[in-house]
Amino acid sequence: MNEDRPSTEPTQRSWLDRLSQVLMGEPKDREELVDLLRDAEQRNLLNPDALAMIEGVLQVSEMKVRDIMIPRSQMVVIEREALMDELLPLVIGAAHSRYPVIGESKDQVQGMLLAKDLLPFTAGSADDFDLREILRPAIFVPESKRLDVLLKEFRSNRNHMAIVVDEYGGVAGLVTIEDVLEQIVGDIEDEYDFNEDGYILQLTDTEYTVKAITPIDEFNEYFRTEFSDEEFDTVGGLVTKSLGHVPGRGEVVGIAGLDFKILRADSRRIHLIKVLRSREQASAIVQ
Repeated sequence: MNEDRPSTEPTQRSWLDRLSQVLMGEPKDREELVDLLRDAEQRNLLNPDALAMIEGVLQVSEMKVRDIMIPRSQMVVIEREALMDELLPLVIGAAHSRYPVIGESKDQVQGMLLAKDLLPFTAGSADDFDLREILRPAIFVPESKRLDVLLKEFRSNRNHMAIVVDEYGGVAGLVTIEDVLEQIVGDIEDEYDFNEDGYILQLTDTEYTVKAITPIDEFNEYFRTEFSDEEFDTVGGLVTKSLGHVPGRGEVVGIAGLDFKILRADSRRIHLIKVLRSREQASAIVQ
């Protein structure tokens, strides 16, 4: 027999062997799988972006709609009886593509308004405008629904937004397909994003787009403010501290004469902010 022959099997399984064992289901520990994937990234078998997306997919399978939804208090809604001259300023100011349309309260969602459906009424007379005639059906999902299931439904039904309801049927918030995808691929650029190396982009004499990661000292230098950087290092930290919570998209707070409107945020942090100031303040800025 070959009992005395030295074993040629390596004393340690190769990384590929270990990964194949995990994928075949031998160990079913999620943390071990993540450790192996991170090991693969360290060995340059996966690039960092691919690893981040794989981890995002694993995370989405464990998250619920309630974890990423925009809370009811931060929803931008339109009243069903609104006239054209009433809703246009709201649509332009919020700059979203879809809006829940409500009846007497936010619990009475009648449908969804797509901003593009207003275009035919902007060029001519709005006397015959009836919001109810252009409403799209609203989709409702429970706040306990898993995100991976919701993403599959969004794709199959070609929907981009859903109203989130609690266990009693009341409106708890809303969620978009972008909110779900950002958990996998990271931040998705939108119409507010800019690629300049700097942190601040001037839009008009009184409006600026500011990245939440803008250092406080750089913000102070640009806007001639005197915010302290002892408690927080970035503008995002300043806004979060002032509100006492992580704000949602569309939320506004005034600090030291400036209005900070959240353009983009998730459940964990702010990403992009619009800063508004008076013309008198703006004239004091030396570019």
